[in-house]
Amino acid sequence: MHRRLFACLVLALSFITVAHAQSAAPQAGFDVKAKQVYMIEAETGTVLFARAQDQAVTAASLAKLMNMATVFKALAGGEITLETQYPVTEHAWRTGGAPSRTSTMFAALKSNVRVEDLIRGVTVQFANDACIILGEGIAGSETAFAERMTKEARALGLDKSTFANATGLPNPENKVTMREMVTLARHLQATYPQYMRYYLEPEFEWNKIKQRNRNPLLALNIGVTGFVTGFSEEGGYSVVAAVNRDGKHLLLAMGGMESEKARIEESRRIIEWALSSFERRTLFKQGETIADASVYGGDSSVVPLVAGEQVDVFLPKDNSQRLVARVVYSWPVRAPVVPGQAVGTLKIWNDKQLLREVPVKTAGAVGVGTLRSRALDALVELFFFWI
Repeated sequence: MHRRLFACLVLALSFITVAHAQSAAPQAGFDVKAKQVYMIEAETGTVLFARAQDQAVTAASLAKLMNMATVFKALAGGEITLETQYPVTEHAWRTGGAPSRTSTMFAALKSNVRVEDLIRGVTVQFANDACIILGEGIAGSETAFAERMTKEARALGLDKSTFANATGLPNPENKVTMREMVTLARHLQATYPQYMRYYLEPEFEWNKIKQRNRNPLLALNIGVTGFVTGFSEEGGYSVVAAVNRDGKHLLLAMGGMESEKARIEESRRIIEWALSSFERRTLFKQGETIADASVYGGDSSVVPLVAGEQVDVFLPKDNSQRLVARVVYSWPVRAPVVPGQAVGTLKIWNDKQLLREVPVKTAGAVGVGTLRSRALDALVELFFFWI
């Protein structure tokens, strides 16, 4: 069989298996009392634990992460500054302030508050009045700001998360998933590192009322550096947390727990488990050929593929399952091909769990082939069209 046709048959009928190793299933021998869980090692993006991570659930105060993402973007774009002041409207005061009996920074009605103080109110005290004041000030109304939050979610690739208000207070349209909350937390850390310090402040005082940071995980001294906890009657207790300890950086989102005690205990358990049970391994070095992609109409039938970076994953230390890495791309790549051309994705699986996805690109150039070779490729493509 002609080598072009043989290569195309192999690539069309299966993924390209490019690596095998031994590893354990990401959650073998370990479980938590949460209905929805998603946990990754943030630097590599390796999935360490996942359960119902794409199930849309009540947002509650987890919505405050998107509130901050929208505010930080406004700061980065020069739309506002930390010194910008916004008024405390009656809606903000009644809905999220002292009369609301919810988390509040106790901003006084008809006073003006700086953006930086409002940010501290949200990140330290999970203050609903601060969320509304920011929303009204930036977008003109809380409703308009909620629409902006949802629009920003879509821009970040969060397809299921929607927001009906600036706070996460009860509304059936306030929905998030654990996977998307981890994605959002990762975006916040990567894009706005200068503002992450607010989440670590132990306390914040406003209107002569001092409140300690409402994130109970900070006091556990287990390496948590933020973010937020939530509760709703429908969805139970939830949390989104960042961890930086022992040279490892974790991001965790959990929901559906039955009590505040369970949220604290289960968060501690899964964090300690992840820190002690996994180790970093290199699958492919930067520039190392991962696979060959079939080329249509070129002076070569294949082109080598590489990742743009060293491909590392975090794997359990007690290796027992098979790790498989596969390159997925739209067959065939059409000539001419230039070096560095993005053509597909390397997907790394551990049993049934997708651990990581890495873009791959071409490592060489392929020119346009002869008339004969292009005619043969056309016949091959026609063959696969009919089958």
